[in-house]
Amino acid sequence: MNNEKEAILTPVDGQVIALSKTSDPIFSQGTMGEGFGVIPSNGHIVAPVAGKVSMIAQTGHAIGIVTASGLEVLVHMGIDTVQLNGEGFEVKVKPDQEVTAGQEIAAMDLELIKQKGLETTVMTMITNSPAMLSGFDLTEGDAKAGDVVATSYLKQQATADTADRKLTYDELASFIIKNVGGKENINGLIHCITRLRFYLKDESKANDEILKNQRGILDIMHAGGQYQVVIGNEVTNVYDAVMKQLPELENEDQPAASSDADDGKNPISRAFGNLIGFITGSMSPVIGVIAASGIIKGLLALLTLPQLGALLNTKSTIYITVSAMADSAFFFLPIIVGFSAAKRLKSDPIIAAVIGGFITYPQLITWGTHLKTMFTLGSWHFQFLNYSYSIFPMILAAWMAAKCEKWFKKVLPSYLQMIFVPMFTILIVSTITIVITGPVIQGIANGIAVFVNWLVLSSGWVGGLVIGAFYQLLVIFGLHWGVVPLVAQQIAGTGQSALNAIICSTMISQGAAVLAVAIKSKKADMKELGIAAAISAFCGVTEPAIYGVNLRYKKVFASGCIGSGVGGLITGLMHGTMYGFTGGLIGFSSFFNPNNPTNLSSFYTFLIASAASIIVAFIVTWVWGYNDDMTMGKKVEKKQRPGTK
Repeated sequence: MNNEKEAILTPVDGQVIALSKTSDPIFSQGTMGEGFGVIPSNGHIVAPVAGKVSMIAQTGHAIGIVTASGLEVLVHMGIDTVQLNGEGFEVKVKPDQEVTAGQEIAAMDLELIKQKGLETTVMTMITNSPAMLSGFDLTEGDAKAGDVVATSYLKQQATADTADRKLTYDELASFIIKNVGGKENINGLIHCITRLRFYLKDESKANDEILKNQRGILDIMHAGGQYQVVIGNEVTNVYDAVMKQLPELENEDQPAASSDADDGKNPISRAFGNLIGFITGSMSPVIGVIAASGIIKGLLALLTLPQLGALLNTKSTIYITVSAMADSAFFFLPIIVGFSAAKRLKSDPIIAAVIGGFITYPQLITWGTHLKTMFTLGSWHFQFLNYSYSIFPMILAAWMAAKCEKWFKKVLPSYLQMIFVPMFTILIVSTITIVITGPVIQGIANGIAVFVNWLVLSSGWVGGLVIGAFYQLLVIFGLHWGVVPLVAQQIAGTGQSALNAIICSTMISQGAAVLAVAIKSKKADMKELGIAAAISAFCGVTEPAIYGVNLRYKKVFASGCIGSGVGGLITGLMHGTMYGFTGGLIGFSSFFNPNNPTNLSSFYTFLIASAASIIVAFIVTWVWGYNDDMTMGKKVEKKQRPGTK
């Protein structure tokens, strides 16, 4: 323990008690951090520390103050008083206001609270205790408002110049694990481009508000059977730090998201959530690779344009070699998806990869390309199909393989399992896939992809306007992952996706909106956050912009949606389409048609729609959406997914 310490005053007259003696389990177990409770004798509330007001609850029952040393102190008036919706509370300070220790900050009506059947205990807590404190002393007993009743001892790094410091990855990982209910509450964990996606045994044990208010965490979501912690661009580093503390997840034999338990949700909702979670877990690790491959293919198309002097010949060794690098991710997509899906299911990824290799075997592809009949059963003709570039048949095959493995491990003696489990699994699942499930699923998937492409193209400006204006709402709820496999299937099956062309504008416009905030704001932290989020959105990842700034100032998000509505309208009106997967400004090369480089109509559509999205979103944000006098709102509460109580 060092000499850095800070005194904490009692915020109200009354009896000071340890947190462990309070009745609320969240407070009493120290989940919110070190602190104490006061059974008040009056309702005059003063600041327990000097600092800046960082948070005022919309219902007026809680006030946060950040000290010069970086302590985040929360004064919480009453237990469960949030349900009063502000009745009985009078806040006497404003956000960002500097307060002195002992200054009156609020008043609470004790009699009203008691009449409502609620407790009046006032809690004072240091919510960033794990990162900031090496010790905490408390003196219990009667005290007057403004009396020193506690001393907090700061860690060596918790000095005045680190008031806004982010936790290290390891510290943030420990914080997250603790507040999702601890290691024992975690069934599994995957991550996508911006989110940690936990599979928890009991989501009610997770502390949403504590996680939301920690720097380094943008938001919390409940969607698709997952507990999602939105991190942003640093998600991979945080994921690695979490997994370092959860080595048992790497070796766990059971599926990461067991769906058989009775979790209180109706069966249909549970099954749908598990399906979305499985598809998400299978596709998430693949997205970056196919997005990068799409950019390479687009750049190759750009370099073969006659308008640029045809810098590359399509028959040259360089072109063919680099094209093979880009095509490999799509051509062998079943192998990659199968491997990823098996890891998600905690089954053998090598077996799934072999099955994926079988359905992309060159001879089978040749037969599939020429629609050679496999065999005939009565009036049914079973034909080979080309499964390269496919997704859904392999996802189902990986699921079947996991079930087969599990069953054979139960019935076969251990000394036979090493050879016969993979042998029987590969034979059975490969046969079922190529004869039954593959043709059915691939036919349905291709049909849906073609239909959606036709619908978007034929609906013109109407479809573009509606999708452009509202697509980012799917991102808020994590439902956009349900669109990702569809877009991938469209590109794999038809070579293009009109839907993805419209989605591209939504990324750009949210980036333009947050960029307007960064440029207009005079706050250094807002500029830093806004510019970083804008760059991320222009590169096709909008979560840092949405959760970090845009949704916190709802008009900024709305401004971005207005801009993307205009961009989508133009894209639909001009019938623009994309030939690759990557969105945002960085995805410009995906608008070049690799099969017809001289056709630049979609690229011109991209330029016009992007310019319109940027200009409209930027101007609307600048004029209407944001100014520095606005108060940053609470992070948006997410609706419960269907079937939850």
